[in-house]
Amino acid sequence: MKANRKLWVAATVCVAVVAGVTGCSQGDDKAADPFAGLTADAIADKAVETTKAATAFRMNGTGTTDGEEMTVDFSVDSKGTCKGSMQAVKGGKAELIGTGDVSYMKGDDAFWRSSGGEEGASADEAGAMSAMLKGRWLKMPAGGDDDTAAFCDLKTIVKDMEEDTPRKGMTRGADADVDGKAAATLTKKGEKGETTTFYVAKDAAKPYILRVVEAGGKEPGTVTLSDFDKPVTVTAPPAADTVDMEQLMKGAS
Repeated sequence: MKANRKLWVAATVCVAVVAGVTGCSQGDDKAADPFAGLTADAIADKAVETTKAATAFRMNGTGTTDGEEMTVDFSVDSKGTCKGSMQAVKGGKAELIGTGDVSYMKGDDAFWRSSGGEEGASADEAGAMSAMLKGRWLKMPAGGDDDTAAFCDLKTIVKDMEEDTPRKGMTRGADADVDGKAAATLTKKGEKGETTTFYVAKDAAKPYILRVVEAGGKEPGTVTLSDFDKPVTVTAPPAADTVDMEQLMKGAS
């Protein structure tokens, strides 16, 4: 499952393509600008710290990592509750539900065959796994050794976000509108021609990161953050529709 977690996390944290952002004038009224007098780097610091403190958020977008194109739509809160989906062109589609104590994953045939193959299983073994899990959820204990446990860990997600967010050498451009919200734009140009742009909510109290855009590099894509501090509500699938991962591991041993 490690490779699929890599795809999921990479897609949700920092990849982006230029998409659907409407530019607008910053205006002459500095009093209306909550970031007046701050450098672009200082605004980035405030945005990262504010976003890190959120108790919940939703991430959705498209991106490319390791040559794999994917889309993701995922909500998570600080209680370990989460729900979402990820679809890769070659790796198939998967849904994920987390209740705090347990995580559930349901994938299509392409997803399970890809997962089995990446873990070194034979084609027959991957096919058997796919057949067994067809239309069913794989039940996984939260906090276990499998990397999929990190899907519903808000602390892990924001840690990855903090580590992958450039906060030095940024410049501020014209303000923009992101899904109806005024945003400051902060841009960082890389050494290899790639450009990363952050859209930060023009909110003095809560300057969240609203969107991240990366263009010109090897992993272009987009991720938009929303629904900050809104609890995530999920319903665990019925036991009859699940396969217990711990029981599978015991049977294999």
